[in-house]
Amino acid sequence: MGRIIFHIDVNSAFLSWSAVKMLREGGQDLRLVPSVVSGDPSDRRSIITAASLPAKKLGIKTAQPVSMALRTCPSLVIVGGDWGWYKQCSAGFIDICRSYSPVLQQFSIDECFIDMSLRCKREDAPAVATCLKNQVRDTLGFTVNVGIGPNKLLAKMASDFEKPDKVHTLWEDEVQEKMWPLGVRDLLWVGKKTEQRLTAYGIRTIGDLAALELGPLTHLVGQKFARQLHDNANGRDDSPVETEVPEAKSYSAERTFSKDYTDPKDIDRALFNVACIVAHRIRRDHFRASTVSMFIKHSDFTVQQKQTSLSQPTDITAVILNEARRMLTEIWDGTAPLRQVGLGLSKLTHESAEQMSLFEDPKLEYYREWDRQYDEKRARAENK
Repeated sequence: MGRIIFHIDVNSAFLSWSAVKMLREGGQDLRLVPSVVSGDPSDRRSIITAASLPAKKLGIKTAQPVSMALRTCPSLVIVGGDWGWYKQCSAGFIDICRSYSPVLQQFSIDECFIDMSLRCKREDAPAVATCLKNQVRDTLGFTVNVGIGPNKLLAKMASDFEKPDKVHTLWEDEVQEKMWPLGVRDLLWVGKKTEQRLTAYGIRTIGDLAALELGPLTHLVGQKFARQLHDNANGRDDSPVETEVPEAKSYSAERTFSKDYTDPKDIDRALFNVACIVAHRIRRDHFRASTVSMFIKHSDFTVQQKQTSLSQPTDITAVILNEARRMLTEIWDGTAPLRQVGLGLSKLTHESAEQMSLFEDPKLEYYREWDRQYDEKRARAENK
């Protein structure tokens, strides 16, 4: 019997959740007017983390400075984020999804997969998904898209079709018609750099990618990633819906020097290298960390260490590195010879909460793009 997987995704989650709260307090519906969620609404340097559909139609985008958006729309409604409220909305959304199937995997704060294989038949799946969608809307006040497919990949691709408040299917026999005409960047896991590499080779659509032989694709992106992209472009994905987050682990890396270092520039360069390594590892495994720890080993082999907790989990190298740099100033006098530095990440989660703690940072999108490029380079190197 074939699998039936639902992917449920909240439409414009932070904006929608902020709109629900404002409506409960007697305000206007933010979803119907040009509006955004940002950091401090009074600070024009704040970065937009979510935008309403009317705002998007004006050209206002996420990661854009509020000052730029205000030049586009002086009457733009700006509200601050409320992480506590967002977590309440997320919990209510997940509870409803879990009532349809206990086999649920939360992919982020505003999306999840549920395995409906034993709960409905293929011909009944759209009607069941519509009931779920409507229950979320009528009970919680915000809308979701539901994608239906035989695996997680196709279900997620389907949920990204026309929005909001829609149900879409993407079965194996619909891949050629519905997925192959899409641009190659629309395929899950294809980033900007990979897109550029593929389009330079003449691969512009997912269909082009599906038809490409593995040999040329391996040359472009490496053996392991080539196999994954080729399978995904052809709609193949056998990954299970994992009902539990893997037991929390810790990730660490260290750098031992060939000779004792005393120059702060050398120490900082080493710290940068280990931060890149551990951040890459947690992104690869789809984790974010709430605790950063570091240690230094002196020339006499004595060790000093420090640990700090973040206000929100993150997987961004720059955030992790900055915390490590701050802790280094607290445990090293800047002159004592060092023979080793190390960095660890723990208290791991799959929640994508880092954007709420960073949305006031004008370099947020730059940090993420830098990480994407670093991850692509590491993936190519590992697959050679």
